[in-house]
Formats: sequence, structure tokens, C-alpha cells
Amino acid sequence: MYVTAVESRPAGVLGSSQSTAHRPFGARLMAFVALTKPRIIELLLITTVPVMFLAERGVPDLTLVLLTCVGGYLSAGGANALNMYIDRDIDALMDRTSQRPLVTGMVSPRECLAFGIGLAVVSTLLFGLTVNWLSAWLSLGALLFYVVVYTMILKRRTSQNIVWGGIAGCMPVLIGWSAVTNSMAWAPVILFLVIFFWTPPHYWPLSMKVKDDYARVGVPMLPVIAGNKAVAKQIVLYSWVMVGVSLLLTPLGYTGWFYTAVALAAGGWWLWEAHALLNRAKAEVTGGKLKEMRLFHWSITYVSLLFVAVAVDPFLR
Repeated sequence: MYVTAVESRPAGVLGSSQSTAHRPFGARLMAFVALTKPRIIELLLITTVPVMFLAERGVPDLTLVLLTCVGGYLSAGGANALNMYIDRDIDALMDRTSQRPLVTGMVSPRECLAFGIGLAVVSTLLFGLTVNWLSAWLSLGALLFYVVVYTMILKRRTSQNIVWGGIAGCMPVLIGWSAVTNSMAWAPVILFLVIFFWTPPHYWPLSMKVKDDYARVGVPMLPVIAGNKAVAKQIVLYSWVMVGVSLLLTPLGYTGWFYTAVALAAGGWWLWEAHALLNRAKAEVTGGKLKEMRLFHWSITYVSLLFVAVAVDPFLR
């Protein structure tokens, strides 16, 4: 079993003798924005808004879309801030996270904790009072799952952390649908599963790139405890299931030819890249020649194309 990494230097090492209140307001403001991990939230919104178009079978109420996006941003931002609060010890030891606000001291741990809890409360109330309470509970459930189940329980204990922890990242699909319909259906469940099976092969290539960071702090990401060949095999397996699940929307009557064409083309290219990575791993290619980040970058393009197709398809049927 992996244990929590021992903090070798305190979070907030930058200017530790200087009060955070005396640091530039602009820098402090950007630090609080950074706590929400806005680049990750962009991806969450990409999976939320198109589902609202699918649920409406056209253009949903734009005020509702705005409220759902704001609520989703605040909820995910709160989850990410609480994640940084819990992980501040290992963030200080990893090259990839060494410039996060708690590590540099631009934000104190107490401020981060209050900020994260505040965003969680505000986002839940915003969803409940302006969208609907089903969306509010789904949003709060996603936040708690990410913070408690993934960050506090799974991340430092099992190589399955990303597999099951990724459930939190699937929830925006359900939230987008429920915001429009105040109910559930098979379409959002299928798209939930697409993101579920997408998350491991999306994140494992990045983990392969920075596995030394994770190994140093005792976080058992799959590439830390398994060789490149074993990881690549898992990536290919999840990729095939993901593409197969993505094609279920059409036979169930939720999408038509346009979505199907995009899902086949984008999925086919994904599988090509996944198998290419496996072939390089089998050949024991290492370092930059492994090109694991090719699949990581393509994975973001893939999910963007797929969900744009989800939004556009209702207008072409």
C-alpha cells in the first residue's frame, strides 16, 4: 500500500515571511483563478453544453446554458481548489505542480480551503435555485466524489485511481442533460460511459511522460507500477471500448448520420494512434521516441470533435 508522501518543504515557501495580504492584487487574483484549474474546466464545459443541445433537440434556452456553465465552473473550481489543498504536500515535490499557488505561497492553505468550500456552496445553491435541484445534487456529488473518493482515498493507494476517480469528470454530461430536462435518459448515460472509458487512455499517456514525478511522491499511477507495454495494452483496450460505446447513440435513435460519421472518423484515428503507441512500446522505444504525448493531445481533440458533433447533429436530422 502506498502512503502519503512526507512533505519535505512547507507549502507556501515563496516569501513565507511575507503576509499574503501584501502581495500584488493582480497576482493574487490570478492565483485564485489558478486554483480552479480553468484549462481543465474548459474541457468539462465542452462535454456539458453540447449535451444540452442534444437534450433540447435544438437550441436550448441561452440563459439556462449560461447558468449551467457558471454553476459548473464554480463547482469544478471548488473541487479543484480542495484537491490542491489536500495535495499541497506532493505538489511541492513534483516538477509539474511546483508553481501552483499553494506551493509558491501566493495563497495560504486556509484561504484555499475556505475558497474551495465557498465555491462548493455557491455552485450548489446556484444550480438548485436557478436551474433545478437534480442538477444541483449531481454537481455536488461530482465535487464530493472528486475530493473524497479520488483525491483522499484512491489517488495515493491504487493504480486504478484514474479509472474510478474519472467518474467525477463524467458527471457534466449528466448535468447538461438534467439542466434541460430535469430527468435522465439513455443518451447521457451513454455519453457518461464514453467519458468514463476515455479518461484512462487520455491521462495515462501524460502519466507515462511524468511517471518519475509520481514515483517520487509515491502516487501509484499505472505507468509507475507497470511497464510501457502493459500500460499501452490497457490504453488500447479502453480505446476500443470507448469507440464502441460512442457508436451506440445512433442505433438508439438519439443521433443521425453526421454524429456517426464524426464518431467513426475520430474514433478510427484514435485507435490508429493507440495501436501506434502500443507498437512503439512493444519495440521497447523509450524517451522522446515513444511519442506518448501524441495520443494525449489527440484525446483532447477527439472529445471536442465528438461533442461538437453531438451539438450539431440535431440540426441535420
